[in-house]
Order: sequence, then C-alpha cells, then structure tokens
Amino acid sequence: MKPLWLRSLSLVVMAFLLLPTASATCGGGGGGGMGGMAPGGSGGGMQQQVYYVPWKMAGPTDTSAATALVLYWFPSSQNELQNSSLRVSRPLSVYAAQCVAMEVADPSSPFRAKFAAEDTLPVAVLATSDGGIVGKLENKKGRLNVEDVEKLLGAEMKKREDALDNQLRAAKETAKSDKDKAIPLYRGVAEQKCMFPKKAKEAAKELKKLGVEVGEIPDAPVSDPKKSALIERTMEAGLKAELSEHYLEAIHLYQKAQEMDPADPTPLRYLGEAYRHYTGEWDKARKVFDSILAMQSDPMSRAVALHGLGKMTIHGGDFAKGLSLLERSVETYPLALAYRNLAVYWNSEADQAKADGYIQKALALDPHDAYNLVFAAAFMAGNGKSDEALKIARQNEALLPASYNLAAIYAQSGNRDKALALLKRHFFEYERFQAVRSEEMMEARVDAVFLSLRQDPDFVSLTNGADSMLDPSRIMTHPPAH
Repeated sequence: MKPLWLRSLSLVVMAFLLLPTASATCGGGGGGGMGGMAPGGSGGGMQQQVYYVPWKMAGPTDTSAATALVLYWFPSSQNELQNSSLRVSRPLSVYAAQCVAMEVADPSSPFRAKFAAEDTLPVAVLATSDGGIVGKLENKKGRLNVEDVEKLLGAEMKKREDALDNQLRAAKETAKSDKDKAIPLYRGVAEQKCMFPKKAKEAAKELKKLGVEVGEIPDAPVSDPKKSALIERTMEAGLKAELSEHYLEAIHLYQKAQEMDPADPTPLRYLGEAYRHYTGEWDKARKVFDSILAMQSDPMSRAVALHGLGKMTIHGGDFAKGLSLLERSVETYPLALAYRNLAVYWNSEADQAKADGYIQKALALDPHDAYNLVFAAAFMAGNGKSDEALKIARQNEALLPASYNLAAIYAQSGNRDKALALLKRHFFEYERFQAVRSEEMMEARVDAVFLSLRQDPDFVSLTNGADSMLDPSRIMTHPPAH
C-alpha cells in the first residue's frame, strides 16, 4: 500500500507549491495584490518571497509539456513539498518564461515510471518534450537544493546556446560563398527565439542583410547573477512595503525592478495587481496586464494578467468577455483568486453546482486559508447554513481584508448593525484609495447578500460614493471575490 502522503499528493501539492505563504494583511478571502498570489497563509513556514516557481501538477493521464525542455520534480514527502528550496528561485522562474516547463510529477503519473522508477526520492529530471533524459539530479541526504537544480538547467541552456553560436559562425562563413545556403542556418537560430532571444536577434540581423525579414523577437531576460540579485532585493523591498500597506512605495519599487529587466514578467505582475487592487488605477492595470500577455511570460504571470483583466471587464459590464478571461486564467495556471471569482459569476447566474465546484477548487488550493474559509462561509449563509457561517465569521472577525465577506455573512444572518459596521470597516479602513472604494460600494449596492439593506438609509449613505459602473438591475447573488 502507498503511504498516505503519496495517495494524497495530488491535493496537497496545490496547497504547498502553487501558493506562497502570505501574511494576514494581503487580502486572501477575496483580496488581491502580491502579484495575484495572495492567500491568507498556507502555513508553509517559509518567509514571504517574490519569485515563486510556477510549478504545475503532472497528473496520471498527462502527456509531456509541449515545450523544448521540461524540468520534473519528484518529491519524497509532503514535508518536502511544503519546505523545499525548489519553491523559490528567480532563475527557474525566468526559465519558465523561456519555453521550459516546470512540473511536479504525481507518483501515479507515467513520468515516475519513465524517469525515476528505481530512484530514491526526491529526484529532479530534466527532459526533452519527446521524453529524452537530458540530466538527472539525485538528492543529497534526502534533499534537493535549488542551486543544484539551477546549475543542471543552466548547464543545458549554456550547451544549447554554444551550439547556436557555432551555427551562427557556420552561417556567416557559408554566406561568404552561398547566401542561399546560409539563410536556413540563420533561420534555425532565429526559430529559437523563445529560449535564446539574444541569439535569435543576432540571426535576424544577418537575415535582414540577406533580404529576409523576421518577425519581432523578445528581449532576453537578465541572467547576470549580480544584476539578478539586485532585482530580487528590489522586488523583496517592494513586497515588504506592500505588506506594510505602503502601496505607493511598493509601486515605485516594482517599477524600478521592471526597468532593471523589461523582459521579466514578475515585476509587471506585482505592479499590475497593485494598480488593480490597491490604487484602483485600472487604466494603468490594463496596460500592464496587456503587456504581460503580449510578451514572453510564464504561466503564473499570464494567469494573473488574465484574471485581472477579467475582473475589471466584468465590473465594466461585459460579463461574457470577463467570464472568458477568468476561464482562460485557470486553464493557464490555477489561482484561488480566479476560482473564487468564477464561483461568484456562476452563483450570480443561479448555477449552484458550478459555483460550488469553483469554491471547492479554491479551497483545495489552500484548505486552511482563513480568507478562503470566510469566502465559502458567505455562500453558506446564503444557503441557509447561518450557524456554520457565523461560527467561521466569529473566528475570523479580526481579519481586516475579509471585512466585506464578513459583512455578507452577518447581513444574510439578519444582523444589520454588524453588517453595516463591517462594511464601513471595509470601505474606510481596508480600502485606502477612493477609486477602489467607489468600485466596492457599487458592487455592494448590486449585491443580493445586502438585499435586506438596499433601502436602509444608513446603507444608502454608506455607499453614496458608488461609481455607477454596474447595472443595478443585474443583482449579484454573492459578494465579489475582489
């Protein structure tokens, strides 16, 4: 019989790999910010970091990723999943935007039998998309070190880059006597623009001299260790400022990091979420999210951008387009925030089965996250389970970012005064910028959970700054996931 951790790996891997540990100030049960990866705290015991590696789960029926290289991680235990250094790495995060897939292999997946059947776990395997093993990293005293994994992947990237250098030299030599024969050699290098944009640009320059135009090639991300370390420190300072609620300082630092490496999508991800969630500068947020989707970016960054655009699109009244963006987000990379907003959407469409399904997916990503629990409790209160919902609300009443959903629980449970007090706390203590406050007030006015308060003079007065973007005739049936 398999050990319990192996049988439950497909569930716990989501909680400990896909989500970073967060503090209680980041806005989990709804929320946002922190680059879109903001739960209320999965209890992983790691200090808050920026460059979480976008590991994805490789399940029993999955096939190899359609990328040039795939890095497989075969963990040994739940404890390793929770605490491994492989969870955080700027080099691995950057490689994930360069056609290198990062996958954690389920013990029942075919990849274990193919790549690590006889190995003592944990093991990391670097493979090609067609299943060829490029390299394997055994554990040292039961652990894998991220520095060793970075070296494994870095060595293969260097080997491939050297091969392209040789091909460029051969093409230049060939062009001296036969330009037509040189063109396919240059094209071969230019086609590697995803993994090696710098070499592809060199090839494109030579092709242009030969009368051949090549499409746009992205810039190469910063890989120099000293420059990379400076970018990390700047991002960490930005996150520290964000967690301390110094949002304008955080934005400044994220902008500074982005200027250091325009090809790195992570600073843009944090910047876009700060504009969307904290300052309400949605025009700036849209521009940032659009730029992430237009550039070569990792799955996590693309998912956050799609979610942010979807959320803003729904608030603007285009529900079908907003839904499509949210669905694309979770298809790209699983985010609890996107699952919550999908639950809100389908609940508003009176499809309880779909709504509950997305709530469960959000909870599966982090079942102990207080914000996830409060969000789910607001649904409970609306479905006749007020006692259970109130128990959760009382246990988490001190969570400032959960104030809106806490208010929803009390409103649906008949406690007018408590609901109004928590809404006031949400609007005027948690929200710091009027642009966001007005959006939240409008959502409260059309939210069916506050239907009992809609004609209440105190509620009307409390929400008098609403931005009037949503159609009051379209009543939402659950608080927004923010």
